[in-house]
Formats: sequence, C-alpha cells, structure tokens
Amino acid sequence: MNDNVVHVGLVGFGTVGTGVAKLILEQGDAICSKTGFRLNLACVVDLDLETPRSVTLPEGILTDDIQVLLADERIEIAVVLIGGTEYARTLQLDLLRAGKHVVTANKALLAEHGAELYQVARQMKRCIAFEASCAGGIPIISALRTGLAANDIQGIFGIVNGTCNYILSNMSLRGTGFSETLAQAQEKGYAEADPTLDINGGDSTHKLAIMGSLAFGVEITLNDIYREGIENISIDDIRYGQELGYCLKLLAIGQKTTEGKISLRVHPAFILNDCALARVDGPFNAVSVFGHAVGEVMFYGRGAGMMPTASAVVADVIDVATGNACRTFEHTRILPKTEAGDRIEPMDDCVCRFYIRVMAKDHPGVMATCTRILADHEISISGALQHEAKSPHACVPVVMTTHETQEKNMRGALKDLTDSEVITGQPRCIRIVDIPEDREA
Repeated sequence: MNDNVVHVGLVGFGTVGTGVAKLILEQGDAICSKTGFRLNLACVVDLDLETPRSVTLPEGILTDDIQVLLADERIEIAVVLIGGTEYARTLQLDLLRAGKHVVTANKALLAEHGAELYQVARQMKRCIAFEASCAGGIPIISALRTGLAANDIQGIFGIVNGTCNYILSNMSLRGTGFSETLAQAQEKGYAEADPTLDINGGDSTHKLAIMGSLAFGVEITLNDIYREGIENISIDDIRYGQELGYCLKLLAIGQKTTEGKISLRVHPAFILNDCALARVDGPFNAVSVFGHAVGEVMFYGRGAGMMPTASAVVADVIDVATGNACRTFEHTRILPKTEAGDRIEPMDDCVCRFYIRVMAKDHPGVMATCTRILADHEISISGALQHEAKSPHACVPVVMTTHETQEKNMRGALKDLTDSEVITGQPRCIRIVDIPEDREA
C-alpha cells in the first residue's frame, strides 16, 4: 500500500454503505492526522445508481459493474456490505483471489462459510476483517481476538439483537403485547418489514457462532447452537417474572461447563433485575465476557444503525491499512471441527433453572400434582406464585420457579404436565439464567 494514500472499494451503497462513504469522505483529514495516511474511496459498486443518498460521491466512482473494482489494481481493500450468503460468498472469494483484503459486516456469511473464506484468504496472503458483524459499533471482535487473548474465556452472555431487545423492553415497560410492540418497532425503524430472522433468534445465532469460535478457539457452526426466539412470549409471563424480580431478555450464551464442554444457546431468559444486562434497554446491545484472569468485562453500545456500524467498518479499514488486521488474522487460530472432537454440549444436558406457568383447574390438590410430576423428573421447586381465581370455576395461573436441573428433565416434566387432568392447555416455560457475579472477596 502507498504510504500516504490507501485506495478503498465499496460494494453495497445502502444504509451502512452510505455511512461508510460519509466517514471516509468527511473525516479524511481527521483519519489522516491520526494514522499518517489518507483513505481514498476509489470505487463504489451498487445495482441502484439512481436513489439519492445523504452523501455526495466524487464524480465517476459509482458503478453497477463489479469488474471495475476487481480490475482496479490500486484498490487493496474491498468493503463488502451486501446481505445474503451465496452471491456474497462468491464475491468475497473473487475479491480475495484478485488480491484484495476484505472488510465485511455479513454475519450470516461468516457463520455459514467462514472457514472456507478464512482458508482462501490465508492462501492468498490476505485478511478478512469483520468487527461490524456481531454488535454494530461495539468492538467485541477485537476484544476477543487481542484484548482478552491471555484469558481462558469461561462465558459470554450477550444481548446482540436490537430488534428483540426493543420489543422485550417495551413490552416490559408499557405492558403492550408482542404484535403491537413489533408493529411499533417497525414504525420506528428498529425492525425490518420481515423481522423473522431477528425475532426467531437467527440473527443472534449467527453472531454467537462468530463470537464463540473466537472466544473458545473452536470452529462453531449454526447446528451447534440451540435456538429459540421470542415469537411466543406472552405479556403475562413478563408480568409474573417482574413480580418475582426478573427481567426478560433474548440472550446469546456461550459457556464452558465444569466438564470442559461448550454450551451454546440463544433463547429468551429471565435474569435478575439488578444484573447489569437487565439495564440494557431499547435497541442497545451489550456483551458480558468472563475471563479467568480479568473477571467480567462488559461491552455496551449501539448494535446497529448507519453510523455505529459504519464506525466499526471504517475502523476495520484503518486496521487493515496499518497492517494490524493482517497480522491478527494470520495468527488467529480456530480449531477445525474435524480436530475438535466432541466439545459441544448437547442441549439436553444443559443445566439451568426454569420458570413454569400452568393454567390449573381450581381443584384441591393441584399444587401437589404439579410438585409430584416435577419430583418424578428430579426437579425441585424453589418458589411459587398464585393469584386468586377471578370466578369460582375459572382456571388459575400457577407460576413456579425451579432449582437447577437438566434440560431433558424439564422436557419430560412439561410433557407430563400437559397430559395431566388438572392442567389446561400447554405449560409455558422460560429459562432462568444466573449470570455470574464478579465481586472482590
């Protein structure tokens, strides 16, 4: 690269791409004063050449022909900000083979095809930088790769989807139902027109696959991660949880077990109200990482949006231009699945506490029946909550919390509760996650 000018190509001139262009063009002097080189936006590729954007590009650099970027030997860094996996995979492979370093925010692509892309990048002596792939402007990737490299990472607990966090925060605060709150999120731009990948936990699963691979040094695929979304969350359960002192969040969790296995899961979870993650509201993201030496460190900020994500992307561009990203990429080691052995804990073996709500018939012995069914599956009740029936023949909501038990025990108990004559409908079950405390002795 030229000592004074670094030429950059951009693929994807949407929301984040516009933010990246703004930063490179408008912050050029500030970046140069800090780094000693100037970023030159030499080419922008997008199929849409007509829609006005909030930034004015230099004449002649916007094109719909990707070959212009591929053939420009001046351009050593390609920023790829397009979604999907198949075309994005092919394009990134072409860019790497054309001698370009790649900066990307595409978490689905890295979660599904990362191993292949990393291998080709190393073969071509190029790097892939992906800070913006997991939590927008939050620098969690660099922390896991370098800042916390001396630590044996024991656990990651993350709120990494702003759409879900906005929905759950507003359901908790305003008492509105899921559908109404989702519509509000879409009106405010916090949820996509098709929010499926967000609310079903898929987006968080992609991010956990990337963070988990770096944290634990083992290749993690989507099939390794248990996934459950927030589509079926009821406002009633949020209210009962609040009465018990809990807050509901969609968590991405990676933990080392006492047996040395790795537990990976994305699901709604009750956490205590005085936990730091419980205070992360609205569209914000946060990730708590526990290292054996450092204890708990928490990263908090805006997990999406034009400028926060663009900030992380341009930081990666600068990191590549200085050579730091290339050295870090070269020395990052992730054990392939073929060599890792049986390191992933099956979800059935996961140990957790649980919240259970059943609609019980107002008959004598209901609690005794529930207690017996749970005991038959080696589950002990830690607390219970019951309100009086509104009428003599109404069903009564009975809420129970349990001590720790294996997931498979709870699944068996839920089946027997469903089959019980004293219960109507399906029991509702939400995991309770006790996030470790990091306090001085």
